[in-house]
Amino acid sequence: MCRVFAGQDPEGYRQINRSIRIGGHSTSIQLEATFWTLLDEIAESQGLTTPKFISKLYDEAIEIRGEVPNFASMLRTTCALYLRGARPTAEEAIALKREAA
Repeated sequence: MCRVFAGQDPEGYRQINRSIRIGGHSTSIQLEATFWTLLDEIAESQGLTTPKFISKLYDEAIEIRGEVPNFASMLRTTCALYLRGARPTAEEAIALKREAA
């Protein structure tokens, strides 16, 4: 049973740093390669670049919660939610695409 997980390609859990501008400040985010691949997919599905998607996600989280105590963990759980089928409503998707244009 665990062979599927234990035998996975180590490339998928290799740590990758990306520099991204959030709120006008440059920051570095370190995630495993698999999460970056998923974030790229999520961003593309929203009609956004990955940096724009991440910046928008951060801004909305600040607006809703007032803070983001562990943004890298939030990005990982965003990927998990996406894999579980969470998607923006049709109205949210239209608004995102309008903003990106």
